[in-house]
Parts: sequence; structure tokens; C-alpha cells
Amino acid sequence: YLTFNPQFITDALPALGTTIVAALGIVLTVIAIIVQLSSERYTGVAMMFLRDPVHITVLSFYVVASLCAVWLSVTLQADFVPRSLLLLVMTLTSLGLASMLPYFAYTFWFLEPGNIIERLRMRTTLMVHRGLASGSTENIDKLQGAVLQLLEEIADIANNSIDGRDKIIAGDAVDALRDFALDYIARRPDEDRAWLRMGRNVLGDPDFIGIDRELLAELDSQRLWVEWKTLQQCVGIYHEALGSMQEINALVAIDTRYIGEVAAVHSRPELVRMVFRFMNSYLRSAIEAGNSRTVGDVLNQYRVLLEHLLQLGETDAACEGVAFMQYYGHIAFEEDLPAVSETVAYDVAALCRYAHSHGAKGENRIRRQLLDLDEERPTESHRQQRSLIGVRLAQTKLAIYYLSADEEGKARMIADDMRDMTPDALRFLRYELLQAPPPHSWEIVDRGRNLHYLREGERAQLDRFLGWLGAAPELG
Repeated sequence: YLTFNPQFITDALPALGTTIVAALGIVLTVIAIIVQLSSERYTGVAMMFLRDPVHITVLSFYVVASLCAVWLSVTLQADFVPRSLLLLVMTLTSLGLASMLPYFAYTFWFLEPGNIIERLRMRTTLMVHRGLASGSTENIDKLQGAVLQLLEEIADIANNSIDGRDKIIAGDAVDALRDFALDYIARRPDEDRAWLRMGRNVLGDPDFIGIDRELLAELDSQRLWVEWKTLQQCVGIYHEALGSMQEINALVAIDTRYIGEVAAVHSRPELVRMVFRFMNSYLRSAIEAGNSRTVGDVLNQYRVLLEHLLQLGETDAACEGVAFMQYYGHIAFEEDLPAVSETVAYDVAALCRYAHSHGAKGENRIRRQLLDLDEERPTESHRQQRSLIGVRLAQTKLAIYYLSADEEGKARMIADDMRDMTPDALRFLRYELLQAPPPHSWEIVDRGRNLHYLREGERAQLDRFLGWLGAAPELG
């Protein structure tokens, strides 16, 4: 096999050179097509492809093999065969043909949406770490611009996926923004660094140009521009999905809650309040869109975040969050979404129970906020009247819980606030709470439990509480 006669391999050498060049042409054609298709959907794929060392190595290999084959084709003589070059070209051609299929498999894996998103997230984190370690103003400015662009690319993937009804890809993009934010919060140093201040590229970004100067100064003084930019991308995705892909809305709320929890763990109260702003924006948008389900999902995550704050002893922040929930419950009532007011009441009551059962501070303040939810207001529709009854049901459930926990004084405070209820309303309360619904909701909802469900120990306290309000025993 290694004895090469110049007279018999004259036709084989051109074919050998053509083979590796043809293989290079096939590889370039396939790569160009799939990269172009991916570039139309995901921004920055072409540059990501050209930066990958595997692609650079493989394409360089084919180019070098083709050049060797070209040189080999002109070196053959009547009495001379370049054995070393011929063996090299044969080896390169064999490797090139054998590696085509694995390389195509790697390329398809490389261009999978989930891997693209993860690669963007890792590169964004790398740029941040370089920026934190750098002391050059010019270098930091470039790195800040790169981080802004990469975050927008991740958000673009999510938005394009929502348009194409690709829920999995959109969810991966939202989770990538969350993972980046969590890693940044956990690794961000306490001391002031040049990276934390807004550079020229940050101040020129559309998400920062349009905001109020006072807010801009506040973000700069608190060194929160990275967190703000990340959450701004979440807001954009939330608005894109609102009304068309509610699962993504719920995921955005969940991931925003995670950011708030990590901020609280790392003692970042200013970031917790920023998370409140974005959660409030989610509520406002969903209320304006008339989407009660999304409002309920956001409220559920809001409540879980406030429970976490109570657990950490952040009473003031938790009560501030309850005030926001109360405010948007009133807004929803005015927008003829009365079920939202009832949901807010149950969530605030659940916070009271959580604070009581875990011995957290702020229980009395939260209870007063619950009693303020049903303040007198004009009610023209039956739905609004039903909503006010729902608020009273939540208050009654909390009072019954207090009675079952031997907290009669707190239960009487709630009874004093409910003394203006009519006998018909009391009869309706008793009927709703004693019709024994299942403990778990009969619908698929995130909160899981039925809002009206009473445990056996609590059901025994219902007549006692209603008796304080003047309800006759025969009402049962």
C-alpha cells in the first residue's frame, strides 16, 4: 500500500485533491445554510460561531488539507513520488471525510437554542467579571456596552420565541436572565468599583436615556444599573407575552421573586425595593389588560417574596410590599376585576397567619392593612359586591384561625371591624365557609389550595365568631 509508482497514480492524485476540496465545499455549504437560518432568528449567532475554537480548528484543518492537496497535485514527476506529502494528504483526507458527520452533529448541537442562550449567559457573566477586575475606564466602558448588548440578545431570543409560540425557548431565556442576575448579586463586591458606576455606553442605552434624571441619579448612587437593565429585559418579555403566553408571565414573576429573595439574603434593601417596582409594574400591566389569571400569578409570587422577607426579619420592607398589594387590589376593584381584590385579601391574610405561626414581627401592621381592604366605596355591580364579600371571607378565615390558636383578642379586633355586616351577608359568609369544599382547588392554579377551605379545628370556631357579630344560631 505504501509503494507508489508514478506511472499508476497519475489519475489518483487529482482525484485525491478534488475529494478534500469537495469535502470543504460541502462543509462550508451546510454551515452557511444553518448559520444563516439561525442568524435570522437569533442575533449574534454568526459572531458566536466564528469565536468558537472548535469551528475555527475544523475549518482551518480543511483549508490546510486542501492546500496540501493542491501542492501535491503539481509535485508528481516521471521518476519521483513525494511519499511524505502524499501520505500526509491521504491521512488528512481520510480524517476530513470521517469527521464530517461528527462535526455536523456538533454544529447542530452548538446552534440549539438552549445552548445559544446558555453561551450568551456565560459570556455576559465573563464580561462582568472582567469589568469588576479592570481598572481602565476605557476598557470598562467597552465591557459595559458588551454586557448591555448580550442582555438584549437574550431578551430578543425570548421575544422571538414568544412570537413563534416556542414556550420552552422563551422560558430558557427568562431563566438565563435570572441566573445571570443571581450570580451577579452573589458575586458583586461590597466595595465601590469603577464597574459599578454608569459609563458612556450605559448612559447612552435606550433603557437609561428615557428614564427620569432623578431616578437615573438614584440608580447611579446605588450602583444598580446592571440589575435595572436585567429586570428591564424581564419587563419587555412580560409585556410581549401578556395575553398570548401566560405561562411566561408567571415564569417572569417567579424569577423576579428569586432575585428579590437573593437580594434580601445579601442585605440589599435598595434592590428589594427595585424588585417591588417591577412586581408592581407586572400587576399594573395585567390589570390594564384585564388578565385576572396573570394578576393572581404575580400576587402569589409577591406573597411568597414577602413571606421570605418576614422570615429574614425585614418587617418594614414586607409591610411596604403589603401596602402595594393593597393598592393594586383597589385599582383592580375600580377596573371591574373584583376577583383580584378577593385574592389580595386572602394573600394578606395568609401573610398574617405566616407571621403569627413563625413568630415574625409586623403581624399587627399587616392585619390592620387587611382590615383596610374593605373600606367603604361605591359598589354598583354585583361582581363588586361579591368582591367585598370575598374580602370579608378572608378576614373571617383569619379570625377563625386566631380563635383556633387561642388568640381571642386578635379575633375580636377583626369582629369589631365587621360589625356593620347585615344578617344576609353573615348568612352568606357562613354558607360559603361551611359548604366544605375540597382542601385543594378544583382548578389548576399555582396557589393550589382552595381559598375558602377550613380545617376541622377551624370550622368549629365559625359559629362562635359569627355570634359576636350578632348572627343567630338558626342561621345555620
